[in-house]
Amino acid sequence: MAKLKIKTGDTVRVIAGAHKGSEGKVSKVFIEKNRAIVEGVNMVSKHEKPSATNPQGGIKEKEATLHVSNLSLIDKNKRNTRVAYQLIDGKNVRIAKTTKEVI
Repeated sequence: MAKLKIKTGDTVRVIAGAHKGSEGKVSKVFIEKNRAIVEGVNMVSKHEKPSATNPQGGIKEKEATLHVSNLSLIDKNKRNTRVAYQLIDGKNVRIAKTTKEVI
């Protein structure tokens, strides 16, 4: 299983695909599928059957997953950055390549 450099709570920018240029916060990461859900990006319509909890049913908007290769982390200066790992005080921490600061 590969280690992803994007984690839940990170602010990312979409760098490829139909939603290129969109920004948002990562709400969930699926490590085994190399995909992530970004708030407000890649919205899809889902049809819901009427049920006891939702007697009306209808069409709902929700976020679909994006592949992590289409996402880029944003640093504090609002620029795209890559991620490096560094051992600091016995802990492996993520470092932004553009600003050299701990993420």
